Amino acid sequence: MADAGIARSTDGLHLGTLTRADLSDIVHNRLGVSRAESASIVERVLHHMCHALSDGQNVKVSGFGTFILRDKGERVGRNPKTGIEVPIAPRRVMTFRASQIMRDRIAK
Repeated sequence: MADAGIARSTDGLHLGTLTRADLSDIVHNRLGVSRAESASIVERVLHHMCHALSDGQNVKVSGFGTFILRDKGERVGRNPKTGIEVPIAPRRVMTFRASQIMRDRIAK
């Protein structure tokens, strides 16, 4: 995806934010499938990941990391401006834990 406002690294990837369109472009260029098919592949992968997470499953991508769901219980918080205690409702949160391979690559 040629975007004049975003710098690119030597391998053609954006140095800023990587988007769905960028992923689709990479699939199109590397696999040689049509743009429509590459967009469909990216959307299907993301759909399956979202569906698994919404069903309460963790998602692990080997060599990349794990999206982990946690249920947080109700707790008491404090408004930092007024100091008044307020209850924080229980909720489900998602965290990401990068694999050791990913952490090593980022540290370079």
